[in-house]
Amino acid sequence: MSKMGTLYTPGDSIFHRMDGSVKIILFAAWTVTTFLFLDLRVFLVMLFVSSVMLASAQIPFRRIRVLLWFMTVFNIFNAAFILVITPVHGTELTGTNTPVINIGYNWINAETLFYVLTLSAKYLTLLPISIVFIFTTHPSQFASSLNRLGVPYKIAYAVNIAFRYIPDIQSEFRNITNSMQMRGIGFRKGEAPLLQRIKNISSIAVPLLFSSLQRIEVVSNAMELRGFGTNKRRTWYNATKPAVSDYMVAAVCIAAVALAVWLKTSVLTSFWYPF
Repeated sequence: MSKMGTLYTPGDSIFHRMDGSVKIILFAAWTVTTFLFLDLRVFLVMLFVSSVMLASAQIPFRRIRVLLWFMTVFNIFNAAFILVITPVHGTELTGTNTPVINIGYNWINAETLFYVLTLSAKYLTLLPISIVFIFTTHPSQFASSLNRLGVPYKIAYAVNIAFRYIPDIQSEFRNITNSMQMRGIGFRKGEAPLLQRIKNISSIAVPLLFSSLQRIEVVSNAMELRGFGTNKRRTWYNATKPAVSDYMVAAVCIAAVALAVWLKTSVLTSFWYPF
């Protein structure tokens, strides 16, 4: 968690200088393009480009390693569930069946393995650009950018608070965990059996929920005392004016989405399977 109490990491990269509304357009264009296709070739190109973007953002690895770990675990579990529940789903997409692994009640075929690989690449493609968007966008600038795009300022401010609240939840989670560990409740390997550790972790939900509700009530009362929402419009302290480069990036994003739609409707119309 940063000293500012947000996930935002200060810096001077091209993405830190980019206007918030343009980053929203970039993120939306990237997401739309990703979900249009089911083609590993497209995802590999996008993954390379987004990795270059992430490297240029100069975000410290220690800030993003938890997200990378979470995404890796998610992909592993997602792939395992697909292979176990629908071991021949790839046949429905390709029309061919090449049995590879016998799992007793069925065979996992090569087509499903390739589909799982493609799907994992699809999810990974979204990770670098999401990290860049979250860690290089100040919550207040993001809220003002949403408002500039036509989103009501009440909704924009709610998003602003949500971005600021994520690190608070992480901090509260650590505080509750530490206090429970001081009472002899084990959460780590060797401190308790696996099922007991899972039960102990789930017991954190109740105090974390009550703490969150209390924090929400405090923020709501503070905003109400300051008359938030009485006016139809408001100004923003951290509002920025888009530069020429921002308009160029927005134009490239729009053109990229148009190209993606054309490719989807004319060239890459279905699941790509090279074998």
